[in-house]
Formats: sequence, structure tokens, C-alpha cells
Amino acid sequence: MKKMLLLYLVIIGAYVLYALNFFYGKSQSAGAGDSAALVGSLDEKYVMVTFQSGIDYWKSVIKGFEDAAQVLGVSVEYRGSTQYDVREQVTVLEQVIAQKPAGIALTVMNPEALTPSIDKAVDAGIPVVLFDSGAPNSKAYSLLATDNYNAGVTAARTMARLIGGAGEVGVVTLPNQLNHQERTNGFRDTIRAEYPEITIVAVKDGKGDRIVSRDAAIAILDQYPDVKGIFNTDAVGGVGVADAIRLRQRQNQVKIVAFDTDKVTLDMVRQGEIDATLAQGTWNMGYWSLLYLFHLHHGLVTPDSGQTADASPLPVYVDTGISVVTRENVDHYYVK
Repeated sequence: MKKMLLLYLVIIGAYVLYALNFFYGKSQSAGAGDSAALVGSLDEKYVMVTFQSGIDYWKSVIKGFEDAAQVLGVSVEYRGSTQYDVREQVTVLEQVIAQKPAGIALTVMNPEALTPSIDKAVDAGIPVVLFDSGAPNSKAYSLLATDNYNAGVTAARTMARLIGGAGEVGVVTLPNQLNHQERTNGFRDTIRAEYPEITIVAVKDGKGDRIVSRDAAIAILDQYPDVKGIFNTDAVGGVGVADAIRLRQRQNQVKIVAFDTDKVTLDMVRQGEIDATLAQGTWNMGYWSLLYLFHLHHGLVTPDSGQTADASPLPVYVDTGISVVTRENVDHYYVK
């Protein structure tokens, strides 16, 4: 009897070991298959297209794009118009479309001008994901960007704190670019709703250029000598605004809230020439843009095109975050 019981125990033990080995092997195979599905090849090329391609702002975005490419084992290329010129960006995008890449990550300087080319790419089977600045009426699948209206709200509250909640302020922006319109609107609406003793006296076009922004700020300072602060909405113009205040010898009298974390801006924050700047989640924009494009190219998701497609398995909009950089925390924002 004891021998029979021992035999049964041996048989049951052997079966349990077999079952465990079988199911473990199946789970390992499934896991390996999933990993393999997220590995591309070097002849699979994705292209990032920007404007003003030489500015520091894009460096962190490109780094995120390249980091994702290393993870996925694919190739990436960086293209962009050299100037703040919408016709040049359209030309560059059309050249990229003609190369038939696996996908395009694009930032849009003018939605109306870029939408036909975006739709052309999607219709040709080339997935397009937007980052930083969108084109709401296009067929692009997703937008990964700062909540720019909320960034304007944050800028308004930061400015109000800096000037003591009262006084005249100006804005230097890019009025034809959607993300800058949203930043300006958030700033304006918040000032009107929360700070009745602050007045926005001027909104000027800085054209995303240091010299033009400097001249726009000088015009504000000369026309409104009591102005107490200037909000600049782009990655280059804040430095131009600081130049204007220095030229008019208004340091410590006029506060500056700038945008983004290029090295020159951070240096000016550290030196006290710029009082605060807003940092965006730029690495996230690049990294997740490529992840989204990879999923689209490989058919791992099958969304309807159009950023308002609620049924899309990919988020049609992702807020990549904002934070306020001041002299106290500026050292954390330099690229390591």
C-alpha cells in the first residue's frame, strides 16, 4: 500500500513539474514574441521635421527621438527649414514625403499651410505624428505637446507674483503659430480673470528671432515707460527681450517671463537677467513620437486618422508637461 501511495505521489509530482514547465515555456514564448514585435530594422527610417532647425530648443526633442530609435533598432533622420519660413518648411516636408519614410514626426509652424502636405502623407500610407505644435484639422494621428493654454496660465501667475499683482505688462509672441496663440490666450485670460490690477498694454510679433524680439520689446518699453513685465512665448525671443531691457537700462525694473530652456536662456536666468522661464517636456515629445510612429507603421494599432478620433487606440493628444525655472532651480535644467 505504501509503495502504491509513493508511486502515485511520484506520478503526480512529475505531472505538476511538466505542467509548470509547459506553461512557463508558453509564457516565455509569448513574451519573446511581444519583444520581437517591438524591434525594427536599420533600413526602416523615420524622419523628424522642424523649422529653424539650428536652434537649441530642438536638441532635447531630437535626443528623445534618437533614444527611441536605439531601443527599437530603427534609423532616424532630422530635417528642417533653416529659417522661420513656412514656405521652406512645406518644401522640406514635401521632399521628405517623396522619400516614403516609415513615418514622419512633425512640428507645425502654420496649421493652414502644412495641413495639405500632412494629409497627402497620411493618404499615401505614411503615418504622421505631430509634436510641440499641431494642426487640428489635419489627418495626423496624434499631437504630443505642452498644454500651451495652461502654460500661458502658469506664465500669467508667475508674472503676477514677480510684479506684485499690479502694473502694466507686454507680450512678445508669434501670432500666426497655434501653440503661441494658445500661450498668449492663456496669459491674457488669466490676467483678466484673476488680476484686475494688471493691464496688458501691448502684444508684439517677435517672429521667433532674437533681434526682432529685441526690437519689439524696445517698442513696448519706449511706448509704455511704466511697463513692469514682459512675457515672451518662444525659445529665442526671451533673450532678445533681455537684450532690450539691458539696452534701455531697465534691469531690476522690468521682469521677464521667458519660454524654454536653451543654454543662453538658462544662463540669463542664472545671472538674473531673466526672472523665470517655462520648461517643456521636450525629450518626451521626441521619444513618444517615434514610439507612436513605430506602432502605426507596424500595424500594432489601427486608428482612424484625425486628431478628434475618440476611438483611436493611440491618444490623440498628450500633454508633455510644464515647469517653472528660476534662479533657485536653474542648474537642474542644463543638458547633462
